[in-house]
Amino acid sequence: MRIPNGARRTALAGATALLLTLALAPSASAHTPHHPADRGSLVLVGGALKADNTQVYGEIIKRAGGASARIGVITASSVPASQDPHATDPDKCSNSACNGAYYADLFERHGAADAQWIPVDLDHIANADSDEVVRQVNSMTGFFFGGGDQYRYVTTLLHGSAHTDSKVLAAIRTKLAAGAVVSGTSAGAQIAAGTDMVTGGDSYQGLRDGSSPGYFDDPTRLAHLPAGGFGFLHSGLIDTHTGAYGREGRALRLAADTGHDRVYALEENTALIVEAPRTPREKLRVLGPQGVAILDLRNARTRQTNSGAWSLTGARYTYLTDGDRYDPSRWSVHPSPDKHPLVPTPASPVPANTDVFYSAANPAGAPYSFLGTARALAATATQRTATARTFESGPRFTVTFSKQPGSTAWTADGATAHTVTGLRIAVAPE
Repeated sequence: MRIPNGARRTALAGATALLLTLALAPSASAHTPHHPADRGSLVLVGGALKADNTQVYGEIIKRAGGASARIGVITASSVPASQDPHATDPDKCSNSACNGAYYADLFERHGAADAQWIPVDLDHIANADSDEVVRQVNSMTGFFFGGGDQYRYVTTLLHGSAHTDSKVLAAIRTKLAAGAVVSGTSAGAQIAAGTDMVTGGDSYQGLRDGSSPGYFDDPTRLAHLPAGGFGFLHSGLIDTHTGAYGREGRALRLAADTGHDRVYALEENTALIVEAPRTPREKLRVLGPQGVAILDLRNARTRQTNSGAWSLTGARYTYLTDGDRYDPSRWSVHPSPDKHPLVPTPASPVPANTDVFYSAANPAGAPYSFLGTARALAATATQRTATARTFESGPRFTVTFSKQPGSTAWTADGATAHTVTGLRIAVAPE
């Protein structure tokens, strides 16, 4: 079978007019402030979660009770069986039911006592308010949201333009508050976002044209839902597949446009673990082979000329890797104990970067391009700044990376800048 994690350049499916009705709904109605404080945890993966990732699957199972864990699998972001031409072929199917069975089997093979598909999707929207399905949810100790199209989660588990919880989502929210783990990958991580959840867009087009509320057939157009996702995490915007798809630019523009001062930019096959989400005790940790970028816009300033050219100064970039911890209330980084400060060396200059956001139009481009420049600058003693450019022009944007007091790189091998903290970022049109 094929498991979707969100194709890089495909539009999210759905009716644009219907989504716009929801997108423009007042965000105040999205999530009542009277939800109890969450004593549970989140495990959010940036997409492309591999079947053999014992670190992440094991972490979810441990938080759900270890050998007694019962995992409810929600895959409503996948197309339903009625829309899958290969629904009857177990080797080719890619719909909510067969994807749910795939993940349930994976969780059991990784050690869960039981894992079950929660039968809610576009073919079974009524199940979102079924008392029988709520009883199934209440028997679970943890939950996993699969990848696909996050808007399908909105249309199946929330009630229309009111953006209120279905019975099933309300039950999951209550379980989280009581101590359960809620996890997800790609769209399943994105849906944890609060207000202004991203719905699509590429970095260059986002920097050039800005963001719009809604959901559009053009997959390059930067768009967001003001009412947001499920609101499991409030301390920052969420983006996924970040370095693999070159999404740092779109994340910076969306945060600036919507007034958010922080973005958690998740990488593939790697988890951001959130303890006590939505409380003053919230703490974060990174687990997996890649990392999580934190974009800090507290001191960022933007400017737009009469011609529409947009620029940003004063943002900061931090990249955390396996074992690093982060305190969102203090904006503080605590590198893993197995890392130590990297001593920059008089190495070669930072390599030229002519495709900082890994453009789909560039067949010679490479993923993690933005991160590559940041790490190279952090590791060299010969430069305080480095620049990188977009592949596209009209205008071409330049990204300037600068070391500032407090900027530090941390290493586990003595040579590689695994963790980078506090680089200043500016974006400007040429």
